[in-house]
Amino acid sequence: MKKMYSLVIPLYNEEEVIHECIKRVTNVMHNNEFDYEIIFVNDGSSDSTEEIVKQYCDKDKHLKLISFSRNFGHQTAISAGMDNAEGDAIIVMDADLQDPPEVVLKLIEKYEEGFDVVYAIRSKRKGESFFKKITAKMFYRFLKNMCEVDIPVDTGDFRLISRQVCDVLKGLTERNRYVRGLVSWVGFKQTGIYYEREERYAGKTKYPLKKMLKLSVDGITSFSTKPLKLTKWIGIFMAAVGFIYAIIVIIQKLVGIQMQTGWASTMVTILLIGGIQLIMLGITGEYIARIFDESKNRPLYIIKEKVNMDE
Repeated sequence: MKKMYSLVIPLYNEEEVIHECIKRVTNVMHNNEFDYEIIFVNDGSSDSTEEIVKQYCDKDKHLKLISFSRNFGHQTAISAGMDNAEGDAIIVMDADLQDPPEVVLKLIEKYEEGFDVVYAIRSKRKGESFFKKITAKMFYRFLKNMCEVDIPVDTGDFRLISRQVCDVLKGLTERNRYVRGLVSWVGFKQTGIYYEREERYAGKTKYPLKKMLKLSVDGITSFSTKPLKLTKWIGIFMAAVGFIYAIIVIIQKLVGIQMQTGWASTMVTILLIGGIQLIMLGITGEYIARIFDESKNRPLYIIKEKVNMDE
């Protein structure tokens, strides 16, 4: 019996690349000794992306489309694709062709060797600014040191997961999702392959600095409690400093040393302590906000329409 592979591709305003994307992924998946489906998840695009994909779906039943009622976010779009995939293994990649579709066959090769998760490691990142490269490198290593889960460095969402892993992920309903972290968290037999990340084929990145920062915060708060513990230790340290300073002041008074107090030193101390307190409150607030989101128990996403899929 032929194995079936599901390719999940999130879309958000990708009209400039979608024609080439469909052409290349179809060429890769076609004429192989396996069956396949390509699931496009339209994450509330405001351009003609949805209409273009529908036209291709009419011509090829291997192509499928899930359209959201609005933009729910990249990580949620990936989750929706996994939820609706029917393959023995599921591959996630972006539509911008920075992750070459040809690498998919290498992921499948590793899967057939017995691995449940095969992630793609970026050995080279073409067409990206020095700032983005260095900040990404720093973030992945910072996250690895912060988290209790071993999340591979220099990897994105471009990866393959087995049906068993996918079924486990479907049971994880948290809203502020960091999918690559969740895949690492579930465990199973995992390995990686190296590849060179290409330049974006066309259009602009859908992950500007603001979204990258949010994704970073989601990754840290979802898989680490160290920031919360850090606030405790900062508080203890500041209390200790204050206690030691109070002892010094008492001793100076007892031995008759006159202290000259100044406005500047007082203001610096107040601003320093106040700033630290606000930072600690902000970190605590991030965790509380996520608790609030989870308590609403709203659906992760709302599907407006499915094409070439059983309802």
